[in-house]
Parts: sequence; structure tokens; C-alpha cells
Amino acid sequence: MAEVIVYSTPTCPWCAKAKQFLDNHNITYRAVDVTSDQAALEEMRKISGQMGVPVIQAGEMVVVGFDMAKLQELAAARQGEGAQ
Repeated sequence: MAEVIVYSTPTCPWCAKAKQFLDNHNITYRAVDVTSDQAALEEMRKISGQMGVPVIQAGEMVVVGFDMAKLQELAAARQGEGAQ
């Protein structure tokens, strides 16, 4: 199963909400602070075409912003895989 990566910044309220959603659905993720990691910022931009956060990547799936429908889709897919 693909690793879930959350590209975010420390002061972004939507990033905090996205992480809380993932926590509430028992989805483990690696949080990446793009304010302190230039390479991660460039990777996020390449993945999403965006500079805004959060950007959540799980394999081929990319969620840009706090998109509840996409987050629910991600949670359902992870649950279907038996992911914790």
C-alpha cells in the first residue's frame, strides 16, 4: 500500500484539519513541512502543480486543499485495503 504524505506548513489551518481527518480515520501519514524543506516544496509543486497547501499524496491519488469529498474517497480506499 502506498505511503500517505501530507505536504503542509505549520501555520496552515486547513493542513491541521486535513491531518485531523486522517488521524480520525486511523490513516498513518508522513507530514512534510514545505517551509523548511525546499526539495519537498519542489516535489509538491511537481505533483500538484500548486504552491498552496495542504497537498496529500497517496500513490497515484493527490488531494489538493481540504477537499472533503477526496479525503473521504482516500479514507474509503485505505479502509478497503485494510490500511491502518
